[in-house]
Amino acid sequence: MSQVPKHGARPGTPSNPPRVSEPKRPQGHSKAYALMASGTLVSRILGFVRTALLAVAIGSSTTMADIFEKANVIPTIIFMLLAGGIFNVILVPQLIKASMASDRGSAYTSKLVTLTIVVMGLLTVLLVSMAGPLIKVLTLEWTPAMIAMGTVFSYWCLPQVFFYGVFAVIGQVLNAHSRFTAYMWAPVANNLVQIVTIGSFIVFFGAYGGQDQLAGWSNKQTVLLAGGATLGIVVQALALFWPLRRIGLNLRPDFAWRGMGLRHVGKLAMWTLGSMMVGNIASLVNSKFVSAATPARKLLEGGGASIPGEQALNTSQLITVLPHSIFALTLATMLFNEFTKAFQEKRRSDIGPLLSNGLRTTAVPIVFASVAFIVLAGPLGRLFAGSSPTSMLQGAAIGQLLLLTSLGLPFKSIHFFMIRVFFAEEDTKTPMLIQTVIAVSTVVLAFTAVQVLPTTDIARAVALIYGATNVLAAVIAHFLIVRRYGDYGTTRVLNSYLRIGVMATLSGAVGVGVLWLLGGYNWGFAWSSIGTAMISIAIVGAVMAVVYIILLKLIRSEELDSFLGPLARRIPGLRR
Repeated sequence: MSQVPKHGARPGTPSNPPRVSEPKRPQGHSKAYALMASGTLVSRILGFVRTALLAVAIGSSTTMADIFEKANVIPTIIFMLLAGGIFNVILVPQLIKASMASDRGSAYTSKLVTLTIVVMGLLTVLLVSMAGPLIKVLTLEWTPAMIAMGTVFSYWCLPQVFFYGVFAVIGQVLNAHSRFTAYMWAPVANNLVQIVTIGSFIVFFGAYGGQDQLAGWSNKQTVLLAGGATLGIVVQALALFWPLRRIGLNLRPDFAWRGMGLRHVGKLAMWTLGSMMVGNIASLVNSKFVSAATPARKLLEGGGASIPGEQALNTSQLITVLPHSIFALTLATMLFNEFTKAFQEKRRSDIGPLLSNGLRTTAVPIVFASVAFIVLAGPLGRLFAGSSPTSMLQGAAIGQLLLLTSLGLPFKSIHFFMIRVFFAEEDTKTPMLIQTVIAVSTVVLAFTAVQVLPTTDIARAVALIYGATNVLAAVIAHFLIVRRYGDYGTTRVLNSYLRIGVMATLSGAVGVGVLWLLGGYNWGFAWSSIGTAMISIAIVGAVMAVVYIILLKLIRSEELDSFLGPLARRIPGLRR
């Protein structure tokens, strides 16, 4: 979710843009990038394991899966709605400034951490007291039994909001001191805890076998499933305190919040909060529309296993966000500090080269991933569909959503990079305007879909809408970037994506042939079990990757050299 404009002049595109220069690349970027990317990769892989196990435990396109997903996702969205943008964007420039003081920011950070604990604690208490009304407002056509179960899950899951806040503020303190690694690796602990608790659930209560879980659900099952989810977030937050201690800031409780510059931050936060509210309210509204698939599914013969709901939609997004998180988010996190320093040191001419090289380098993995997801949508869906008699149908439902959401993946990463430039200049108004356009478009399109499509097709419609609005967001951000900072090498970036896209498509054609031989299009080997789906994905993915790299080598792609050299080390715009 994003925001916008800034304080001070907003220069348009200069009539004679300065020659693109090559800004300095700090030492250690390659090692930091590799450590961050590996942490994200391990965390995401474990997240996949967690999701796959959860499908084994309670299914994917099932009533209980959708109820638990609703309760477990609400804390994340509410945190981002109320505070996420402030923690993740606004505080980094403030913490970087504070770190330059004689005490390395110890006093400012102490006040900030204390304020976070107090505010997030009060907010969490309020949310837990409103668990029942929240579930009622955020669902559509749910039965009283479903609402009651969702409320019980929410009592256990809503305390996650507090620990998300602690995790975010400590993580940004670490990032401001160039300690990126711990923040990227802490979610690994969260996923490990959840894998253990879900695995224990399967051992004690058995795997989902197509039965009506809602009728016989017990308190012990709730404690293990929902309690385990919250315990994972607790461990994730606490894991950052050890690296925080090693910075040597000597933090202590400090309630003297005057003089923190909260008025200045508040002006910035006003737009950020507005943007996060718009974007996340849109997410909540869309998830409410999708929630109608849960009761509708029960009316169909066989329980409607082929009808995707909220759990299936979120699983498809979990899969597609992997390459974005490993490559785009990781590099953008590092470049955000470089953008911030460039603005603070009045090196505006460095912004274009940094942005251009970041976009072109991430095109190599992101475009390939988009094509691979489209080719492998079916087996990937089967991987997260559990082991019940209807698992193939549930896998097909996830695969359909995965294919639709993959269409906008490259544009999601492009938009993410561009929006970081505005935030680095402490402009939170422009991203707000972009986010508002996207959020309103998403809700209007989703509402239209609800009016004209059967309830059972809403999740598919929303998946397609998400992909389409990613394209719109990237286009809007591009025009605003060019207007304010001048051309960042648009023609070169576009040419890179087109050449890489052609090579990725050719490798995808080869992948289709291999998957066909493995029964990926006729319910054959690739669909037989989670294990055969995994084998098929590995074979097809490896063949596609080899073909893709060979093709890029044949056209002498400089982006491939930058990406593999090792990652980020040879990005021209990051070298002296």
